[in-house]
Amino acid sequence: MGFNVSLSGINAANADLNVTANNIANVNTTGFKQSRAEFADLFSATSYGLSKNAIGQGVRLTNVAQQFSQGNNEQTGRSLDMAIAGEGFFTMNMNGARVYSRAGNFQTDQAGFVTNPQGARLQVFAPNADGTSFDAGRLVDLQLLTTDSPPKQTGNVNVSFTLPANAKVPTVTPFSPADSNSYSQSTGGITVYDSLGVSHTQTSYFVKTATANQWQVYNYVDGQAAGTPTTLTFNDGGTLTAPANGKITLDPFTPSTGAGQLALTLDISGSTQYGEKFALRNTQQDGYAAGKLNEITVSEEGVVYARYSNGDDKALGQVALSTFNNAQGLEAKGNNLWVETFNSGTPRTGAPDSSNLGKVQAGSLEASTVDLTEQLVNMITAQRNFQANSQMVSTMDQITQTIINIR
Repeated sequence: MGFNVSLSGINAANADLNVTANNIANVNTTGFKQSRAEFADLFSATSYGLSKNAIGQGVRLTNVAQQFSQGNNEQTGRSLDMAIAGEGFFTMNMNGARVYSRAGNFQTDQAGFVTNPQGARLQVFAPNADGTSFDAGRLVDLQLLTTDSPPKQTGNVNVSFTLPANAKVPTVTPFSPADSNSYSQSTGGITVYDSLGVSHTQTSYFVKTATANQWQVYNYVDGQAAGTPTTLTFNDGGTLTAPANGKITLDPFTPSTGAGQLALTLDISGSTQYGEKFALRNTQQDGYAAGKLNEITVSEEGVVYARYSNGDDKALGQVALSTFNNAQGLEAKGNNLWVETFNSGTPRTGAPDSSNLGKVQAGSLEASTVDLTEQLVNMITAQRNFQANSQMVSTMDQITQTIINIR
């Protein structure tokens, strides 16, 4: 019996060494979780229970438990590298099967899908039609756009200015945009865009009238008048009172580019009449030209954005994270992938930084959790255990040989 007990100890020490060797081999593996060999003693029992002088029968390996602790998130600067700070696994699609990983070293395939090195596709919540929220009930493969961002036609132009309260009536009449003596001030050229993304110039000319606190504004697009002049009225405190809503609707402008009519509304509600100098405080418009894809960015909430040269940001999806009641019940499939089992429980999938799920850190990768110093100490301990059990076999052999040699 002593031989069998010692043999079980040798096997246990060997298993411990194998687990330690695997940990050391993966000291630089992205997202790797170190394992721990767990053992239990062997004991024989009869139907009447154990006697006082019963001796154990050795040891056996009961479990190789992965330790799902947080690894260090190391900066890489690469936009498709992602790390999870906190609980959760990346949810991935491997040929129709759902797999999970902590390794966020993603890349794109020939079709633009974001995958891990083995081809498993990253799963995200699909964006809704509004482009700002996501459908938490629908998982799709994340695919990066390679097409241009389409242009957006300008509809609203916000202009804030201050007209000089001491302005004089122009000496030249009637008004002409070609004669600076026929108007008091102008906004200069504000760039607006038609439906094809071609730029046009919108300009407002201000003419002081003989009536106190009253101005006429003439609006032009590409040198063509866009409607009749509009009267601006200010109170004695310099606040705009007319038009009442602070908005001016221009006559539609038909571009020569083949685009649709350009219908603009000027919002001048923030404008005032103060002091002695003209000031154009702010100009904004809501259109843009077509844009080229500049970069892909990922927020802490896992929202993946395509950023274009025209300033447009398009949300492509929100990274889906999954967590389990018993992560140690997951089945390791190699290549930094796990699959759910009965012991792990059903996955709970949600958005990053919600419930008990962690945040996504873009441009980072989670390092292996292996502590090399700790593993070297484990190796020495397992080696001593192996040697001690081997010595026990040798001792038992000597005792057996002595018994055989008795005459």
